[in-house]
Amino acid sequence: MNRKSGSNETAQLLRIVTAVVVVAALYVGRTVFIPLALALLLSLLLAPIMTFLGRIRVPRLLAVLLVVVALCCIAGGLAWKASAEFTDMANEMPVYKSTLQMKMRSLSGLRNSNLSKISSAVSDLEKELIKPTPGAPEQDHSKKPVALGSSWARPMAVEVVPPSDTLASFETVVGPMGALGLIAVFTIFILIGREDLRNRFIHLASGGRLTVMTQALDEAASRIQRYLLLQSAVNASYGIIVGLGLYFIGIPNPWLWGFLAGILRFLPYVGPPLAALLPILLASAIFPGWGHTWGTMGFYFVLELIVANLVEPLLYGAHVGLSPLAILVAAVFWTLIWGFPGLILSTPLTLTLVVMGRYVPSLNFLRILLGDQPEISRSSLYYQRLLASDQNEARQVLEQYLKEKPLEDLYGEVLIPALSMVEQDRHRNELDEATESFIMQSTREFIEEFDDDGDAEVAPSASRPLDILCIPARDEADELIALLLSQLFIRSGLQAHNLPVANMSDIVSTVADMKPDIVCISALPPFAINHARAFHQKLRSKMPKLEIVICLWHYEGDMQKTVRRLKVTNPQSVQTTLTEVLQYVAAKSSPSPIEPANLEQLSALSVASKGEEEPA
Repeated sequence: MNRKSGSNETAQLLRIVTAVVVVAALYVGRTVFIPLALALLLSLLLAPIMTFLGRIRVPRLLAVLLVVVALCCIAGGLAWKASAEFTDMANEMPVYKSTLQMKMRSLSGLRNSNLSKISSAVSDLEKELIKPTPGAPEQDHSKKPVALGSSWARPMAVEVVPPSDTLASFETVVGPMGALGLIAVFTIFILIGREDLRNRFIHLASGGRLTVMTQALDEAASRIQRYLLLQSAVNASYGIIVGLGLYFIGIPNPWLWGFLAGILRFLPYVGPPLAALLPILLASAIFPGWGHTWGTMGFYFVLELIVANLVEPLLYGAHVGLSPLAILVAAVFWTLIWGFPGLILSTPLTLTLVVMGRYVPSLNFLRILLGDQPEISRSSLYYQRLLASDQNEARQVLEQYLKEKPLEDLYGEVLIPALSMVEQDRHRNELDEATESFIMQSTREFIEEFDDDGDAEVAPSASRPLDILCIPARDEADELIALLLSQLFIRSGLQAHNLPVANMSDIVSTVADMKPDIVCISALPPFAINHARAFHQKLRSKMPKLEIVICLWHYEGDMQKTVRRLKVTNPQSVQTTLTEVLQYVAAKSSPSPIEPANLEQLSALSVASKGEEEPA
């Protein structure tokens, strides 16, 4: 045991060290990794175009050349148009100087007299603080310092002038251009050798599991492509709507701001506010009142609210597969490592990690931490909230489930598994008596509450319903399941009762006195199987013709071996789910259907009898 725990601790330490080394390598090598990641993202975005050109038999090199040239022309044209619009706006800024001055004066006039009083009080306090204390020697500020020699002189001010750094300025200009060139070169080579690069990566990372790695790469590539295409469509529509809205508001160069809004919206969280900042400032500078400014702010706010909360979740929320908190944490993490390029790449990179976590067991924790699917089941969540003595949230779990599925599924998929967890923890001595009592009592209250809510749903029976008795095999958990089983029988139009936990002999005597048609023994495996077998044998020995159904809830063992162990003559009388039990009992209670052939024979006999009666 100690050797095993030591190896686990070593493996965890190795994972932590590996993660730290990977993060450090990403930070140190960001000069290469950022252009490479952006090139991979751009190649995924251009992959459908390359596939289309390949289908019409355009050579690979020619297709790459056409795509790159077209992309450069589009980017250059947009950049030239944006620079021209910015130049026109800069030339018109002196016209808005008077409006800005007037608004600044109006803002300065809003200062409250109370603020002026506070400011004057702070000034008086500052003067009091710098007064010399009584009795302290006063300094003679009239004397001037003596300079060298015998003459008086004023100190000379010294100014440090940094030397001009031409190399730093050159790097500031050439750095982004070099990064763009590197992205272009990486993109060209990735598009040319896309299949070769894919095969090399699969061979390197698969470790012999080609199927798993192929599925992971295909899913990651397809999900990122769909996400990028849909995000591009949403951002382009967003930019068009911004341009139209600013045009009707009266903001100059509305299409420039729409284009800027569509581009900046690729930056999560910070892009939309940055896109709205300049138009709002421009509205404040152009129009004399504040109506256009507030209108521009409201327009951006309402538009972003609609797109972020309605349009985006509807269009590509399922393709992202990330929780909102994971998107925020990923944006902060990648921004700290790679700056603004990391902010652009945060969602695709994190989405890739989540997809890889689905197929690679060692990365499964990423899928659990970052994915949008809840990893805890409803039954586990219900049990966990009751362990925390939170009855209200446990009720909310059940009520939310009832909005999606019927009561039978709630009992079979939430309450019965939760009671099974209670039994397992109790047998491991991990559950104290008070907590167990609270969980059982709360579950009983919920079952009775749902029974009261569904009284109108009882289906009437045309014939005399069977009398069904549900009995617990061992303890209170079996009793609660017998209670909800009888409730479901009553809802389906049958006559059902349930007995509480008691001595086996007393329960058998009660069953003999009640003389039911069917007895259902509720047993949670594996602890109640022996008790269920003992009940079955005693009931069978005392009432040989009694129909007995043994309910081994959610049993996953060898059913044939269990049937032999229970010593039942009819294997169909051993069921494992609520649905199976309800269907089995319903088949016993319904009359045998008449076959179509029998119907034809009956109609023929009827016609023949009528024919014989007519001559008479």
